[in-house]
Amino acid sequence: MRKLRVGFIVNPIAGMGGRVALKGTDGVVDEAIRRGARPVAPEVARLFLSELKHYKEAESFEFLTGPGPLGEDYLREFGFVFDVIRHREIGYREIEGVKIPDTTSEDTKILAREMLEKVDIIVFAGGDGTARDVHSVLGKKVPILGVPTGVKMFSGVFAASPESAARVLVEFASGRARLEERDVMDLDEDAYRRDEVRPKHYGKALTPVVELLVQGAKEPQKVDESETLEAIADAVAEEILSGDGIYFLGAGSTIKRIKDRLGVNGTLLGVDVVEVKDGKARLLVKDAAEKDLLRFVDKNPRIVVTVIGGLNFLFGRGNQQFSAEVLRRIPKENIIVVATPSKVENGVIRVYTGDKEVDEKLRGYIRVRVSPWMEKMVKVI
Repeated sequence: MRKLRVGFIVNPIAGMGGRVALKGTDGVVDEAIRRGARPVAPEVARLFLSELKHYKEAESFEFLTGPGPLGEDYLREFGFVFDVIRHREIGYREIEGVKIPDTTSEDTKILAREMLEKVDIIVFAGGDGTARDVHSVLGKKVPILGVPTGVKMFSGVFAASPESAARVLVEFASGRARLEERDVMDLDEDAYRRDEVRPKHYGKALTPVVELLVQGAKEPQKVDESETLEAIADAVAEEILSGDGIYFLGAGSTIKRIKDRLGVNGTLLGVDVVEVKDGKARLLVKDAAEKDLLRFVDKNPRIVVTVIGGLNFLFGRGNQQFSAEVLRRIPKENIIVVATPSKVENGVIRVYTGDKEVDEKLRGYIRVRVSPWMEKMVKVI
């Protein structure tokens, strides 16, 4: 097998806003840290490289990367062969005791531009914003593959997990992955935090695809399923109100309909904590962060979530408030999944919490409410 030249770019601040209910990191890093966020991208990059190290094929890979936290640190840690594009000296700043590098989207673009004629593929660790930055330079000139570290990740260029990204890269090197044109999408994060979904399509990127290892792109709700959604929302809300308890109501238009039926002023794109007592629902925490959910996990809460259309994720995309620590302490039978038939038509849904034990607990089969009167057993991978 010929040597594969791999560009490797890490966005070290990607994904910090997820668990603290900021729904992204663009422009709000300081606020995320004040809410208790910590960098997640470095650990995800390490997971990817640790998995890659297990493949004999990877011994022949040669990497081109950015300085320090942009890639160099992690490649050195795992003993890969690499060269560094030292476009500038990376400094650090400290916010409430947390050190973060002074990197920006411009660093990503500069590195992608420098790699353009020198690599066979660019692997980046980041979210939709990073995908957009890389694509703005490369277009379809070089294949790209995303290692998911962001919050939303609605683009179709991401592997399902860091471990899946390693496998896809090996399959690409061996000629067993097919190249597809995949959508690069991003949302206006300020509008997203105001519960407004403003997606924008930025173009197509070439991406290596291996079945079940690379996610699709976010898809809008089908218009002809709106009546089904309304009926499901009515039925689920009625069932919730029939008994007392604490509920964690997830994100998305499907769950928002249920919140409306319950008579609570919940968020469209966040997680809300609701208490039901004597047939009435009361909003306890609006737009809850991970720490808010942890306050209630000992009260035997039930989770109500939906599947993100196109991405097919139950946990791990856009709802990182449901962290491994939260899900570890809630029984699988306490998870209520509602979705229209089109969202589960391929027969599988995904979870990725970053904790293998928790992911294994959630895998297998789970009941999905697909109509007011019918459930479907769907495989969780």
